[in-house]
Amino acid sequence: MKCSTCRDGVKAPFEFTMAFQPIVSLSQQKVWAYEALVRGPEGQGALWVLDQVTDENKYAFDQACRVKAIELAAQLFNAPDGPILSINFLPNAVYVPAACIRTTMEAADRTGFPVNRIMLEFTEGERITDVAHIKSIITEYKARNLITAIDDFGAGFSGLGLLADFRPDVIKLDMGLIRSIHKDEGRQAIVGGIVSTCKLLGVKVIAEGIETIEEMLTLQSMGVDLLQGYLFARPALKSLPDIHWPVEIEAPQALQA
Repeated sequence: MKCSTCRDGVKAPFEFTMAFQPIVSLSQQKVWAYEALVRGPEGQGALWVLDQVTDENKYAFDQACRVKAIELAAQLFNAPDGPILSINFLPNAVYVPAACIRTTMEAADRTGFPVNRIMLEFTEGERITDVAHIKSIITEYKARNLITAIDDFGAGFSGLGLLADFRPDVIKLDMGLIRSIHKDEGRQAIVGGIVSTCKLLGVKVIAEGIETIEEMLTLQSMGVDLLQGYLFARPALKSLPDIHWPVEIEAPQALQA
């Protein structure tokens, strides 16, 4: 019955919309991606929305989020070589990967948004109970030229085990690892180890939650080129925010590709 929702059409279980926050490349000083962040219809925060998600409606909500994000993004930044659209999804709301991705693919086709510019993030904060199932999701998404990412890496239940098991295209370092990293040798050592490992595996690294110049410069010196946070822009409701480029950005050297 749950998968019939894909076949019969997805209806959002309640009203919501999206805000967009950029992920920037320091070396190129341009927007690499925009993350779609769920918001209430009047701009209420994500917690207001997520408080309405239940076991009964999480499947419809997950599907509707993807469609809403793609529809809005197609109006705002739709280009074959333009920014990537990053969408969060609930892995435990995906029942049959090949069927559950159908609505996403149809939305991209209908709006003309390039499928290979869509990145689907699953959060490490949601307990992974079926590793084989998650692997099957990532395999299916990659086969369809979608970009796969682990969000909040370093904050959840499995840590480096997720990276070893799933081999996503991208990981997003949790802001808990990033906060005040410029004055914390422990965080620097942990992040440095993750960056080195990802470089060997060909996995891109994004640092999220950047709020200060010092955090930015420390991460840049460690080879992290893709950053997201209030230092550059706050999320903008149903629109793209102006980007603040700090003058302190250093000239690129051997930054991660």
